[in-house]
Amino acid sequence: MTTPRRVATRRPVAERIHDWKEVYPGTPGRAVLPIISEQAGRCMDCGIPFCHTGCPLGNLIPEWNDLVWRSDWDEALERLHATNNFPEFTGRLCPAPCETACVVGINRDPVTIKNVEVAIIDRAWDERRVDPQPPEWHTGKRVAVIGSGPSGLAAAQQLTRAGHTVAVFERADAPGGLLRYGIPEFKMEKSVLDRRIRQMLDEGTNFHCETEAGVKITGRELQERYDAIVLAVGSTVGRDLPVPGRHLNGIHQAMEYLPQSNRVALGRHVENQITAKDKHVVIIGGGDTGADCLGTAIRQQASSIVQLEIMPTPPEERPAHQPWPTYPMTYRVSSAHEEAGERVYSVSTSEFIGDYDGNVASLRMSEVRFEGGKIVPVEGTEREIPAELVLLAMGFTGPEADTVVSQLGCALDERGNVARDKDYATSVDGVFVCGDAGRGQSLIVWAIAEGRACAAGVDEYLSGTTKLPRPIPPTARQMMV
Repeated sequence: MTTPRRVATRRPVAERIHDWKEVYPGTPGRAVLPIISEQAGRCMDCGIPFCHTGCPLGNLIPEWNDLVWRSDWDEALERLHATNNFPEFTGRLCPAPCETACVVGINRDPVTIKNVEVAIIDRAWDERRVDPQPPEWHTGKRVAVIGSGPSGLAAAQQLTRAGHTVAVFERADAPGGLLRYGIPEFKMEKSVLDRRIRQMLDEGTNFHCETEAGVKITGRELQERYDAIVLAVGSTVGRDLPVPGRHLNGIHQAMEYLPQSNRVALGRHVENQITAKDKHVVIIGGGDTGADCLGTAIRQQASSIVQLEIMPTPPEERPAHQPWPTYPMTYRVSSAHEEAGERVYSVSTSEFIGDYDGNVASLRMSEVRFEGGKIVPVEGTEREIPAELVLLAMGFTGPEADTVVSQLGCALDERGNVARDKDYATSVDGVFVCGDAGRGQSLIVWAIAEGRACAAGVDEYLSGTTKLPRPIPPTARQMMV
């Protein structure tokens, strides 16, 4: 009630757009450290902490807020790791639904929960207090985890610590999934990921990179070699835009563009790289992936950048039909939006127009409005804007179909995701699924929560019982969103 909310200050725009380092000086945790004790002290230690309901992981937020306020950093780290395997990931990448559920936020600015979280873990890494936790004994059971994104990594770490022998299969040349090549360096430097991978290697988790399940190792071979299989393959099929001119060169899915750019930012060479340099760029989609494309195009020195969104401009304040403690759809400004680019709302693309060489040159669009639950164009608002590179960032529709999922014979649900029960088990005995592959496109915090819960289901399947934490089952989770 007496301390105002303060967050970490980002580096100046004029400085950060010329490099790929994180937008905070040092690390986010170091940037916020000078003010973190006072900010943790804003927590009221509520009798009913609604921040728990906002967090899919069930983080013990009031406990580590109080411990930070008391400068008990060792115990704060223990409480943080009790529910979250990778707080340095969520502290950088999660949109913090816990903060919108904070009781202080009913009539004031909520506690800076995300800043406290990342300060605890970044300080712990700096002081070398994050140690490997290898199992005391081995069960003799073997588990294959397909995919090394946040869900697969969480499941693998939990199962390794439970004593199982875990092999993680990743088709890219290094583990991490979209954390590796989908998330730009300015949001999370890969050294943050690498140190956690080293911890998992020291605990005994095995990684097999450049090994695509379903190609280099078949579904049948996986079933023959392993006692259980966890599918954590993500939701990687990008939503397309089937309008005239879609065939033109220069129109790409965001996940064709971002991995190439991230590899180059890490010093790798990419043949025929898709680049925004000196081009008029149009990004279709206003979510996090679109913002990642925006920040990347800025650093590649695009001539101009426009980000299009079919939905209306969100309100600045929480709308009445999205009351506390729900996560409201409000107008948010990411670090990339601070840097450059124009955001245009309530517009729909009707056609891509090309030049004589078959390259996209411009985009025709019109304003839209909602009528009777449908989106209709507003007559007389059609216009054309230059577009030499178009990036489709409209979300993802589900996991790839003709892969190890089909080889294993797993049933799909009505949305095209892998169907599963309350224990994350699929229709095939011994095969489990977690993260976006079973849930659909979601947040990193949900992915980690599902990986942890799925690991408990696998451990119980293999051992008859489990001591691993079992968060909310998938059916209840889907009702919460």
